[in-house]
Amino acid sequence: MGIWNRTCGLILRLAGWKVIGTMPPEKKCILLGVPHTSFLDFVVSYLYYKSIGGNALCMVKKELFFPPLGWLIRAMGGIPVDRKSPSSIVRSVLHNMHDRETFHLAIAPEGTRKPVRKWKTGYHLIAREAGIPVYLACFDWKRKQVGVVTKFELTDDAKADTARMQQAYREMDLGARYPENYITE
Repeated sequence: MGIWNRTCGLILRLAGWKVIGTMPPEKKCILLGVPHTSFLDFVVSYLYYKSIGGNALCMVKKELFFPPLGWLIRAMGGIPVDRKSPSSIVRSVLHNMHDRETFHLAIAPEGTRKPVRKWKTGYHLIAREAGIPVYLACFDWKRKQVGVVTKFELTDDAKADTARMQQAYREMDLGARYPENYITE
């Protein structure tokens, strides 16, 4: 691993975070990150994935891709998407995936940092369309642990899979940066 990977690991340790789990062995996969209540979740996740030698990508609204911010977002793995058109998001992600040898896509299934009960199922559509696995990952502010927890097997039922996934996260008893924005019921 390079100096940047070790530096990211050092920053995490100095901030009191513990790394759990390992990078998925597949070259292409989806990483679901929960609970997502703060921009700092992205920072912790970025530092974590770099510290284990990975290069995770994430979807970012296209409006943020203006110079110089856009350059920084791309350098950190941002893929511009048009949030007004869900079908174009899937097409854009699949296009980006086919153009890369390695593609670990980090998605917050909550879809926002605000409190939500109904999580998005776009991860399911992308994973099924591309034939790639899904992993549950977390940034647990209560225990200050970040990492990939387990592989999550999908069925043909996105709604049922999402409910099952939410239950799995509930059982993890995770702490959010802003607990009032993380609905676990």
